Amino acid sequence: MAFLSFLDRSHTVAKPGFSRWMVPPAALCVHLCIGQAYALSVFNLPMTKLIGISQSTPEDWKLTELGWIFSIAMLFLGGSAAVFGRWVEEGGPRKAMFTAGCLWAGGFFLSAIGVKLHMLWLIYLGYGVLGGCALGIGYISPVSTLIKWFPDRPGMATGMAIMGFGGGAFIASPLSVWLMSKFSSATHVGVMETFVVMGAIYFCFMMVGATIVRVPAPGWKPAGYTPPAAATKMISRNDVYVYDALKTPQFWLIWWVLCLNVTAGIGVLGQASAMSQEMFPGVITPIAAAGLVGLMSLFNMGGRFCWASLSDFIGRKNTYFCFFVLGIILYITVPYAGGSGNVALFAFCFCIIISMYGGGFSTVPAYLRDMFGTRYVGAIHGWLLTAWSAAGIFGPVIVNYLREYNITHGVPKAQAYNNTMYIMAGLLVIGFICNAFVRAVHARYHMKPDTDGSALNAAGTAKAATA
Repeated sequence: MAFLSFLDRSHTVAKPGFSRWMVPPAALCVHLCIGQAYALSVFNLPMTKLIGISQSTPEDWKLTELGWIFSIAMLFLGGSAAVFGRWVEEGGPRKAMFTAGCLWAGGFFLSAIGVKLHMLWLIYLGYGVLGGCALGIGYISPVSTLIKWFPDRPGMATGMAIMGFGGGAFIASPLSVWLMSKFSSATHVGVMETFVVMGAIYFCFMMVGATIVRVPAPGWKPAGYTPPAAATKMISRNDVYVYDALKTPQFWLIWWVLCLNVTAGIGVLGQASAMSQEMFPGVITPIAAAGLVGLMSLFNMGGRFCWASLSDFIGRKNTYFCFFVLGIILYITVPYAGGSGNVALFAFCFCIIISMYGGGFSTVPAYLRDMFGTRYVGAIHGWLLTAWSAAGIFGPVIVNYLREYNITHGVPKAQAYNNTMYIMAGLLVIGFICNAFVRAVHARYHMKPDTDGSALNAAGTAKAATA
C-alpha cells in the first residue's frame, strides 16, 4: 500500500540541503513520549485504591503486584530491542517509530480496560508487554541514525537521542496527576480516563517524529569533517559483526557495567514517589512527590546529554568510573538524609544519582561504537539493552520486597529503605570492577574486507547478503 511504502527506509533518505539538526527533534518526539515510563510510579498509590478510593481494601492491588508492571515493561524493552534491532536498522527509523507509536498507544488503551475491569493481567499485557515492546523499538530507532548524522560527536549525538527518554517524566508526572484530579470523584480515582487521554496524546506526537525523521545518504559526511587518521587505544576504526560482538569479553563486561548501574537507579526511580512520601511522612505530599519525580526526570534528561557530551572529551571508560565512584558516595548518604529529615540533601543525592543513571544510557552507545565500530552499533546496542531488562527486574524487586520484608518485621516505613541503599552502593562497587577490566577488542573479531570489497566477519563469512 502507498501509505505503508511511505514508511520504508528508501523514502527517508535525506535530500541535498537537509539539515541534520532536524533529526534530534524527531528523536525527541518519540523519546519524550516513551519516557513516561519513568513517571509510572505516580499511578502506583492511586491504583492501590481503585476499590477503596480513600484507602486500600483487601480487594485492591498491592504495591508489590503493581511493581511488576514496570518490571515486565523493562523485560520486554530489552527483549524487543535485541530481537528487532536488525529489523530497525534495515527498515529504517520511520517504520520503527510508527510501530512504536501504535504499540505505545495500544498499551495505554488496553491498560485502561484493565483498570476498568480491575484485571491486573490486562495491564501486565497492555503496558507491560505491548508498552515494553514499544519502549524497546522506539528507544533504539533514532540512536544509530544520529550517530551516522554526527560522526564528529558520537557521545553528544547519543545524548541528544536519549535525553528525551529521561525527560519524559518531567512532562508525564504532573500531567498524570492533573488528569487524575480532573477525572476523579468521590467514587472514582480517574486512572482509566487518564490512560486513554495520554495514549491518544502520545500517539499523535510519535507520528510527528516518524514523519520528519531522515537518514543520511550513503557516503554523506558533515561539512569540514575529517575522520581521525588513526584509532586510539580505546576507539577502534574496525567494525565487528553483531553476533561476533556477543562473543567478546568486552560486550559482557559492558553488559554488566550497564546492568549494575541501571539496577542501582531503576529500583528507586520506579518507586520514587512512594519512597519519598514514606521516608518523609507528612513533609512530602503526593503533589510534592510528583514534583520530585519531575525534578529527577529533568536531571535524568540533562544528565543524558551532559555526561554523554563530556564522554567525548574524557572517554567512555572514565565517564563510567565517575558514575560508580560518585554513586557509591551518594547512596551511602541517602539513609543519613532520611534519618536527619534533610529533604534538600535527599533530593540532591537522588537528582545527581539519576543524572548519572541517565548518563549511563546515553554514553553506552558511544562506548559500543568505540569498541565495535559503527556498522552494527544499532543492533549491538539492541542486544546490550537486555541488561536494562534484567535490571528492570532486579532493581524494583530489591526495593519493593526488601521494603515489605522490613515493614513486616517492625521497621518503620521511614527507615525501610536504608538497607536497600547500602545494597545499591555494593552493586556499584562490582560495576566499577567490571569497567576496570574493559580493554580494546582483539583484532581476531574485526571484520575483514574481501578482495571484491564485500564485508567479512572474523570467521570469513560474507555478510553482504544478510546484513
